[in-house]
Amino acid sequence: MKRAALFLIALLVIVAPAPAADKKRPMTVEDLFKFKRVSDPQISPDGKQVVYVVGTVDMDANKIPSSLWIAATDGKTEPRQLTNAAGKKDRHPRWSPDGKRILFESNRSGETQLWMIGLDGGEAKQLTTISTGASDAIWSRAGKQIAFVSAVYPEYSEKPFQESDAANKKRADEIEKSPIKAKVHTKLFYRHWDSYVEDKREHLFVMSADGGEPKDVTPGDRDAFPTSDTFSTGDNFTFSPDGKYLVFTAVPEKNEAWSTNYDICRVPVTGGTTKWENLTKDNLAADSGPVFSPDGKKLAYRAQKKAGYEADKWTATVVDCAASGAFQSKPMPILPKWDRSVDVIVWRDDGERVLTVVDTEGSTAIANLAATKEYRIDSIISSYGQNTSLSANLQGTLLAFTRAQINYPPEVFVCHTRHDGTGFQQISHANDRLLAELDLPRPESVTVEGAGGTPMQMWILKPPGFDPKKKWPLVYLVHGGPQGAWEDGWSYRWCPELWAAQGYVVALPNPRGSTGFGQKYVEEISGDWGGKCYEDLLNGLDYMEAQPYIDKDRMAAAGASFGGYVMNWFAVNTGRFKTLICHCGVWNFESMYATTDEVWFDEYEHGGPPWGKKRDSYEKFSPHNKAANLGKFKTPMLLIQNDLDFRCPVSQGQELFTALKRQGVEARFINFPDEGHWVLKPKNSEYWHKEVFAWLKKHVEPGGK
Repeated sequence: MKRAALFLIALLVIVAPAPAADKKRPMTVEDLFKFKRVSDPQISPDGKQVVYVVGTVDMDANKIPSSLWIAATDGKTEPRQLTNAAGKKDRHPRWSPDGKRILFESNRSGETQLWMIGLDGGEAKQLTTISTGASDAIWSRAGKQIAFVSAVYPEYSEKPFQESDAANKKRADEIEKSPIKAKVHTKLFYRHWDSYVEDKREHLFVMSADGGEPKDVTPGDRDAFPTSDTFSTGDNFTFSPDGKYLVFTAVPEKNEAWSTNYDICRVPVTGGTTKWENLTKDNLAADSGPVFSPDGKKLAYRAQKKAGYEADKWTATVVDCAASGAFQSKPMPILPKWDRSVDVIVWRDDGERVLTVVDTEGSTAIANLAATKEYRIDSIISSYGQNTSLSANLQGTLLAFTRAQINYPPEVFVCHTRHDGTGFQQISHANDRLLAELDLPRPESVTVEGAGGTPMQMWILKPPGFDPKKKWPLVYLVHGGPQGAWEDGWSYRWCPELWAAQGYVVALPNPRGSTGFGQKYVEEISGDWGGKCYEDLLNGLDYMEAQPYIDKDRMAAAGASFGGYVMNWFAVNTGRFKTLICHCGVWNFESMYATTDEVWFDEYEHGGPPWGKKRDSYEKFSPHNKAANLGKFKTPMLLIQNDLDFRCPVSQGQELFTALKRQGVEARFINFPDEGHWVLKPKNSEYWHKEVFAWLKKHVEPGGK
């Protein structure tokens, strides 16, 4: 990132004193499940406290229950637990505007419903009993109303609530009790991510904050809430400043499986209409994440320009608006030429600046942007690590967020939104005790010359007890996406520290397609998966082989999703690795198109469907077309592909496994029938890690020699 006119703010990090280095130990698989999982910090309207979610792994129950915790922003008192769901999930806390109550969702009574608890604790009270569940709730500015999301059958949605809710329940009960489990589909998106849609639609409901009967204000056969995380950010919907309307991110009205035309729409909270007012109809690409300024005179959201392209740059956009949320000027992008994508947006105190999260140079920074006619970057706040989940107090003067690094799991931090260099501190300490025991080395960042001389950033993480005089094995990890990145952040699914702790040097390259290095760099992966990106990766591998501490006869590679595709491309193109580990990868572009859920992705990456003019794109870089390359296709492979993965369907792994076994290549295929693209259940995750590391150890001996 160009740093002209920018300045960085020093960050004061408060952590518990660490024991002497020689008393620390390497991380184990068991440790991964001992970490408390901190998320979703929400700062109180007066800025004095933050409520957040803490998940604790219960291996015996094979789940991760969560509770709400609360901490003072001055850090002078110990955080305290606010709720205890007794093995259930309490999450998504949201403060009432007066700061006296916290609204949250919980499955403690069975189906996820809305609950309310006073600031002083005590017993939480259930607010909703809707048969289809309630989630993602928010408050109106006056604190008199609440809006939430529920997935309902659209054919009942225009009926009075009691009648429609009864019809939804009856239908669900009939499906549950029927011995016939046949599913009938008439449109795409009949399944999505890891579950069947069942022709339901995500609708917005409004009800009194004191309880009572909710009202479906977005009836009809359309989703009023993002069904894809790609277009989801923040709370995704909000009350207008006068409380008379909901302004929200709407899924495309038509062709939602191959269109990215998400829009900002508006409906009255009284309901009664299936015709939503489209506030961004002039933009045929995606718009999402509306948020009003503190004075209610402006609306900010993020927008893309290229229709059908989910990885297009997201630009922060501001528009003057009425108290009802109606637009009163032409939407204006903030820094349209700035070569970074924005994520969640919050307003600062003066209503002339917004704070947003941006991927940049292998980190996730918080940017302070002017939202006036000057449209400039005021500063970059917190420019290292992975900073996410922003929330600001009512005045927009204090910010709460989570920060993580490769060697540090997420914790809650607060800082002043004004760039005076003071007031930064960590206020949650859920993992201090465990962190004090573990030897978690910091990675180093290097720059490698990629294809065409373009620089490629790469992280190198060395194992605990690393001795540079010895020769160490290498594990080359390739990230998913492909429009993603290895950032200086923590992951409970692919934790580089845990891989390094097995006795390997871990390299984490960010090749063509990676986010945070400019939009051109992102776009150069499309239609070229096995081209410049592959060359970038080989150059990164060359760099690692040239290091005096790397044993080039002990090298392995692993990756998931797009990273899994790369493993398959490695398999048919190079024999440089002793083994390859492919998690939920892509083997056959043509069958992938016909079985994946989000069709827009494949159509953009390949220039259309496989029967179109760009058919050669499906053939050129599809690994299955090179399976006859017997000189290369011989590396032992571990495959993981899951039944509920509708993004990279299980058939991709089945096809690859058949090709490997038919040609006599050593292979092991692990299938989780109850997991999707990610392996999330604790016991499954533990099994996954132990299988992966056992396979890795079998083919690549760990440790320095």
